[in-house]
Amino acid sequence: MTMDLKSLELLDRHLDNVWNMLHVHERAKEEWEIDPKKLLLNHVIARGTYATVHGALYEGRKVAVKVLDWGQEDIRTKSEIDTLRRAFMQEVSVWNKLDHPNICKFMGAFMGPSGIEINTNNGTLAAHMCGVVTEYCPGGTLKSHLTENLESRLAFSTVMDFALDLARGLVYLHSRNLVHRDLKTENMLLDENQTLKITDFGVARIQATNNSEMTGFTGTLGYMAPEVFESKPYTSKCDVYSFGICLWEMYCCDVPYRNLSFSELTSAVTYKNLRPSIPKCCPKTLATVMKRCWDADPNKRPEMEEVVTMLEAIKPSKGNGMIPLDQRPGCSCFLRTLAKALKL
Repeated sequence: MTMDLKSLELLDRHLDNVWNMLHVHERAKEEWEIDPKKLLLNHVIARGTYATVHGALYEGRKVAVKVLDWGQEDIRTKSEIDTLRRAFMQEVSVWNKLDHPNICKFMGAFMGPSGIEINTNNGTLAAHMCGVVTEYCPGGTLKSHLTENLESRLAFSTVMDFALDLARGLVYLHSRNLVHRDLKTENMLLDENQTLKITDFGVARIQATNNSEMTGFTGTLGYMAPEVFESKPYTSKCDVYSFGICLWEMYCCDVPYRNLSFSELTSAVTYKNLRPSIPKCCPKTLATVMKRCWDADPNKRPEMEEVVTMLEAIKPSKGNGMIPLDQRPGCSCFLRTLAKALKL
C-alpha cells in the first residue's frame, strides 16, 4: 500500500469522524474493534506512564494487551484526552494494515466509553480507556534480553539473526511508505522461537511525498538521527540511523551513551559526530554496516534493502560475539572518544 499526502489527509479526516462518533451511544464499529468482554487479563508484563501491558487470553489464545488509561475528564482536560485518544487511533489504523513475520501481529483494539468492563483474574477493570491486543511474545523485549546477557554477550550468530530480522521488518515498513520514528530495542519483542518482531507504532507515520513536511523532534534520545534532533526535514533514513545504533547495542549488549546527559548527547551527536565506540574485536564487515547506517548525512546512509544484502554476506563464523574486558564500551577507549568529541 502506497499513501501520499492526499491519502494521509483522508486518513486524518476519517479519524476525526470516528472520534466525533465516539460521543454517540450507537455507532458503527471499526474493522479492527474487538469486544473487550472477551478478554481475560492475567499478569502484568510492563507498566508505563499511560499504559500497562498484560498477558491475557482472548478467545482461548494467549495474547498481550496494552491498556491505556489517561484519566477521567475531572483530572485531565477533555482536550488532552481527545489528543491522546486520537493518537491511539492513528497507531491502530497503521498497525492494522501490517502483516509480516518481523512485525508484531496486531489482533484488534478497543475504545472504551465509560461502562465497559474487562475481566481479570482479580475481578473487573473499568475501561473508559483504550487497548491494543497483539500476539504474545514470551521472550520479552530485546532490551531486557540484552541486559540479561550483559556479562556473557550474545553469540555472533544470534546477533546476525536479530539484525536480519530487524532489517527485514524495516524493509517491509519502508516499502509501505511507513516510517517507525522510534526504533529502539525496547520496541522489539522476541517470540518463542527468538524471532525478533518490531512493535509500538505510536509515533509511526506515513512518509510524506514532500520531505519538508516530515519534521519534528520525535523518538528516543540515543537512537534519534541528527536531523530529527534538529527538527529538520527527514525521511525513512532516520530509521536507518536508529538501526545502526540498535545493531551496535545487539553486538555490545550495552546501552549507547550510558553516561551522557541530555545536553551533552544533543551537542556531541549532532554537532561533533559522536557515535558509540565499536570494539576492536567487532568484524570489520559488521562495523562497516554500523558506520554507514549512522552517517551524519542521511543521503549517504543505505536503504534497508542494501543493509539486508550486506548482512546476508557476513558469515556468522567470522565473530564470536565475545568482547574482551579491555574493549567493552565502558572502557578507557570509549572515554577517550567521548572526551575528544566533547573537547574535555
